Amino acid sequence: MTKPFQKILVVQTAFIGDVILATGVLEKLHQYYPQAQLDFLVRKGNEGLVKNHPFLNQTLVWNKKAGKYKNLLKMLKTIRSEQYDLVVNIQRFANSGFLTAFSRAKIKIGFDKNPFSWAFNKKVLHLINNRSHEIERNHNLIAEFTDEHPAKPKLYPSTEDFDKARKLKTDQFICFAPASVWFTKQYPKEKWIEFLAETKFDGLIYALGAPTDKALCDEIIEKSGNSNAHNLCGKLSLLESAALMHDAQMNYVNDSAPMHLASAMNAPTAAIFCSTIPEFGFGPLSDDSRVIQIQKPLACRPCGLHGKKSCPEGHFKCGFEIEKSQLLKLVDY
Repeated sequence: MTKPFQKILVVQTAFIGDVILATGVLEKLHQYYPQAQLDFLVRKGNEGLVKNHPFLNQTLVWNKKAGKYKNLLKMLKTIRSEQYDLVVNIQRFANSGFLTAFSRAKIKIGFDKNPFSWAFNKKVLHLINNRSHEIERNHNLIAEFTDEHPAKPKLYPSTEDFDKARKLKTDQFICFAPASVWFTKQYPKEKWIEFLAETKFDGLIYALGAPTDKALCDEIIEKSGNSNAHNLCGKLSLLESAALMHDAQMNYVNDSAPMHLASAMNAPTAAIFCSTIPEFGFGPLSDDSRVIQIQKPLACRPCGLHGKKSCPEGHFKCGFEIEKSQLLKLVDY
């Protein structure tokens, strides 16, 4: 028997990719409790991902950078005032655990790794190396109240988002997103240059990323000499980028946020894994998706769950020894 929840809060205050993956929980909860007030708590900067989301009553935004703890207490007051029946905490760290533990919700659920899990009604085991995808781990939090099948993440760009993207769809096109916060998650820029220089794809090629990625993409495009390539870094919002990726012939991405954008739009995806591996549970989820990685084992790979600022061995073979043919064959007809 499922419980007749009337007010539900889902908490995910981590990074862009984590928030996108958490939308699968929103999908499933709405499926089972369509009349419930469904709210979502994210960190400031990520609220744009769920702008105009059709299932959400409201998005609560925690400003972590300005008066972190003052705003944390302010957020707790807001959460308590809502008197939630159910709080589902997908984040595994202390701040979100604090908000969940003292939310005064009737039922509080989170992962066992959260420092405040002692105060949850239900603690769920969180394991990385068991070949489960993150959406399966997230779904385990609500399986008792829904079913055993995790829902895929989904984003909802607006009509305006699609209209802006449509102006760029004047020909067949592919997208590539070469940047990442972590160096060892980035396919090397030298390899991107080779890819753009040698591809026989004669449609448009769009570079996607944040304003801080513009210089990297400028360099890649300039050195490749590909006149069909255009730098859109900083020119599109996350949802506008998602709307564009939806109709691309292929989206080339690292193990980073753009991969999850593609998954949430069920867009064609070529996900390049360098130092990390898809077995950690963060691989692409689109129907048309494939993983690109080095074709021989390396004793040093993976060197960490989240990537590193430099290669610990100094050679970065997991990136440089990915054959460019693995990328080229996907769009060179």
